[in-house]
Amino acid sequence: MDAMIVVDMQAGLLNGAPKHDLSGVIARINRLAAATRKQGGRVVFIQHCGPDGEAFAPGAPGWDFLPELDRRDSDIVVPKSLNDAFAGTALKAVLDGIGARRLLIAGWATDFCVDATLRGATAQDYDVVAVADGHTCSDRPHLAAAKVIRHHNWVWSGLIARRSIRVMSTAELLPA
Repeated sequence: MDAMIVVDMQAGLLNGAPKHDLSGVIARINRLAAATRKQGGRVVFIQHCGPDGEAFAPGAPGWDFLPELDRRDSDIVVPKSLNDAFAGTALKAVLDGIGARRLLIAGWATDFCVDATLRGATAQDYDVVAVADGHTCSDRPHLAAAKVIRHHNWVWSGLIARRSIRVMSTAELLPA
């Protein structure tokens, strides 16, 4: 069974610098989440929980999920406090409990939490699909966001893992 992992798509990411193609990423996440549910898979939202006083502290305005996300009561929420959503969380137990075999990974931020979670998933022996157009970030001091995204898609396509790892666009993942 597929599980779609949506990393840190929270209101706090709207603060600060613009995020590359944020509205497009949200729309593609919503389409893939709907398709995953329709095919009997599950959607797991990862929610970053920062320390008190920070934008992502539980209950702070930045902690809530983006209102544009199509979340359902059947979706699962897993809190995390580190970049890798597997580190110190119940994510692996949740995924094993629902019988997930392949993980579609999307969200915020390409070069931090999405990357760490994707690498964590490969280390946990899941088949992994990085949703090539389903993750975003801001421009970095040394590199534009579009180049960060393109670079990570390239790196992920070359990772060596015990199970499969693929980089696929939303169009490639959705049935015609």
